[in-house]
Amino acid sequence: MRSLSHTAIETVGAAIERCALALYRARVTFGHGTDNARDEAAELVFFAAGIAHAKAGKAYGRLLGTRPRARIAALLARRIKERMPLAYLTHRAFFAGLELYVDQRVLVPRSPIAGLALGRFTPWIGARRVRRILDIGTGCGAIALACAKAFPRARVDAADISTDALAVCRRNVRTLNMQDRVHVLRSDHFSAVPPCHYDIIVSNPPYVGRAEMRSLPPEYRHEPALGLAAGRDGLDSVRVILGAARPYLSEHGILVVEVGNSEDALLRAYPRMPFIWPDIAMGGGGVFLLRAADLES
Repeated sequence: MRSLSHTAIETVGAAIERCALALYRARVTFGHGTDNARDEAAELVFFAAGIAHAKAGKAYGRLLGTRPRARIAALLARRIKERMPLAYLTHRAFFAGLELYVDQRVLVPRSPIAGLALGRFTPWIGARRVRRILDIGTGCGAIALACAKAFPRARVDAADISTDALAVCRRNVRTLNMQDRVHVLRSDHFSAVPPCHYDIIVSNPPYVGRAEMRSLPPEYRHEPALGLAAGRDGLDSVRVILGAARPYLSEHGILVVEVGNSEDALLRAYPRMPFIWPDIAMGGGGVFLLRAADLES
């Protein structure tokens, strides 16, 4: 990889193109907030130069100074050499319009559930009826906070078994000033969840099967295995959720769960379950929805 000369004159746009080419040639793996070299290069350069994405249109022709060029070079070198997800180097991730702090105690948020939250889970539930929401396996709090933003009159419980993850979640709750509506609790699935009825239970649980865990690219190995590995077929956590969710749902409530690449295994395991697979406008799949009545049996 060619290093950046501290005496070179370079615009923001040129730096993005150069970094994108370097990432492409290095064959790094994307999937932690971006899915291509150019988008990731833009985030890297904007972060290093202190440029807000909202001002991108006017920034591309700006000349970069010595310090931001040095920061770009350092970030690019680590991203390629260590195969570290960029979000762990910048300590920021974007989810459903929110900027969140992340580090290696949590997964980098990237769930397609973001699109459902932005759409307020329409048409499967009326927004005015939503008063309580539970996020199981909250990690950095991304889904819980996105739901709190989408439903400003709702209380959200953000649950996770990992004390490390909950520390990150609390930080994001404080930063976004959501302490009054987002309650963070340590719970192994429903074990410490208060006895109440939720209008929405949502989860992006671990769902990576044993064989897939062995073949994950290096970037994913920087993430906590607790948030990824889910037994032989990737359904260990999903089974618990399906088996225990109904008593915690209101009569009109919905259960929304991401299963990713374990979708086929889920359909084989539950051939009669009337799963709904929403068409997510922002892209992505592997997310099912069930109504409370679907879980009666």
